[in-house]
Amino acid sequence: MPLDFLSSIMAKRKRDTQQPDNKPADAVGLLPQKKHYRQRAHANPFSDHSLDYPSSPRDIDWSIHYPAYANTGKLPEFADVGCGFGGLLITLAPLFPDTLMLGMEIRVQVSQYVQDRIAALRVTAASAVPTSVSSTAVSPSAHFQNISIVRANAMKFLPNYFAKHSLTSLFFLFPDPHFKSRKHKARIISPTLLAEYAYALRPGGIVYTITDVQDLHEWMRSHLEAFPLFEHVDEETLRAQGKGPVIDAVYTSTEEGKKVERNHGKKWLACFKRIEVQRQ
Repeated sequence: MPLDFLSSIMAKRKRDTQQPDNKPADAVGLLPQKKHYRQRAHANPFSDHSLDYPSSPRDIDWSIHYPAYANTGKLPEFADVGCGFGGLLITLAPLFPDTLMLGMEIRVQVSQYVQDRIAALRVTAASAVPTSVSSTAVSPSAHFQNISIVRANAMKFLPNYFAKHSLTSLFFLFPDPHFKSRKHKARIISPTLLAEYAYALRPGGIVYTITDVQDLHEWMRSHLEAFPLFEHVDEETLRAQGKGPVIDAVYTSTEEGKKVERNHGKKWLACFKRIEVQRQ
């Protein structure tokens, strides 16, 4: 569904009329509230979800998702798999205003919330009056035209959305740990899926993973280390390369990340670079 149909979307959502003092009236009136988008924490990726998919990336009309970039030829370069409530996308949008980013979320209510949130932020940013005084003013780079979301099962159809070597960053933030051994096949990092991620990620691109479950961290890291097209890169190296703001967002921007902080839990980060292996 195009993000531009704001009026028809928002009319269906209840909104609180009380306006906090620290937010502009237009922002409060448009931003959706999570309490109206109830959804289970996780979804079964092997279920037969009723979803429409493009047959290939060439069949996608990206102007529906990024109307401000229509006819520019630009394609998404950042992909947030299992984007949840869109915290990472919202945080990175003003940091990389000319980079298109796509969130992928399988849960219907959660993906609808992110759609509504992006639509509201676009309207709020477009109507904001620039000022150097107000702390609530929208940054000129925060137009939010560069982010979008699709309801999709990335475990099955990620190559339907991203062409070969089209991505520069791929995010897996606090994925479902699937604790039971018989459920490990449903984990988002596996040898089969890593081949698809390597296909979509261009050489030099980075895979970011983070979790608060040590067993899952070790699982993801060991599988990525064993895959010949990925090479571990430590946090210090990435920060030295200017990726500090991205890593900060990976740690703190998501609902799960904030919950871990509130509970004084630990987070495990593992990042890998897509390398190019010369054929003999």
